[in-house]
Amino acid sequence: MRKKFLIMAAGVILALLPIQAQKKFIFTPQWTAQAQFAGYYVAKEKGFYKQAGLDVDIVHPSITQPAISRVRNNESQATTLGLCQALEVIDDGIPMVNILQTSMNTSLVLVSRKDVDPLKQPGMKVGIWSTGFGQLAICMSIKEHLNYEWVRFASNVNLFVSGAIDATLVMSYNEYYQLAQAGVKLTERNVYRFSDHDYNVQEDGLYMTRAYYDEHRDEARRFAQASKKGWEWAVAHPDETLDIVMDYVRREHIGTNRVLQKLMLAEVLNLLVDRESKKREYRLRPDMVKKASRLMVENMMLKNEVTYEQLIAK
Repeated sequence: MRKKFLIMAAGVILALLPIQAQKKFIFTPQWTAQAQFAGYYVAKEKGFYKQAGLDVDIVHPSITQPAISRVRNNESQATTLGLCQALEVIDDGIPMVNILQTSMNTSLVLVSRKDVDPLKQPGMKVGIWSTGFGQLAICMSIKEHLNYEWVRFASNVNLFVSGAIDATLVMSYNEYYQLAQAGVKLTERNVYRFSDHDYNVQEDGLYMTRAYYDEHRDEARRFAQASKKGWEWAVAHPDETLDIVMDYVRREHIGTNRVLQKLMLAEVLNLLVDRESKKREYRLRPDMVKKASRLMVENMMLKNEVTYEQLIAK
């Protein structure tokens, strides 16, 4: 759509010139609507993107159109990825750029049956997401000689609760609380938090293809800054943020509840804080990139090591 504006001097119309209407910027998070993406919802609803001169639409993925497919096909300009996922995408031949890092720690947790240490049960049937997210767990199981039998699931914890599997991977902000709501007893003995061991690798960051970034650097910078502003607002206003999250959940017809989303939001905001500096740094850590890349190469999940320099926006 083209609009027109007037150029005037001393009250006299000099010209009537056309201008191009602002182009849509499509952001697609890697999963369905939930508090995991609260900062982006806030940035949209509070007008931070608009203040940055961006016309942003948030379009969630579907079964037939995963987020990374939309970005690969230029249907979306940005998405969120865990660091291990980003390394896989790059290794598959799609150069990606991290323009903002939100999560400073991994949320990955392994939960086994009551009073059973998951690291002392080789050969267990363990639930893992069919859409990915379990790269660290696979590396750990190989390194620790656990020989787990991986059982794929789409979402939720039904397989574990029903007794069909011996253990399951969960995110500390999501399925962990689903287990708690289902009455599963969670103790230090049957809960293995990857962040407490030598597998702490950053998760969610904001990514776009290197090709798009190279042509739209200023746009990428403004989108990242407005998104960061959204996350900072969410930290300062968790109750109002939860209201915004629930609006998105209802709009997308997601089966969840306010209690679960409140717990999720609190944990996601905790994950923003780096364990060492105790600050929200919003940066990709070179040491974690090296750790993740080497782990995945050693365990044949990557063909080649991906470096920090390949990921950062220059």
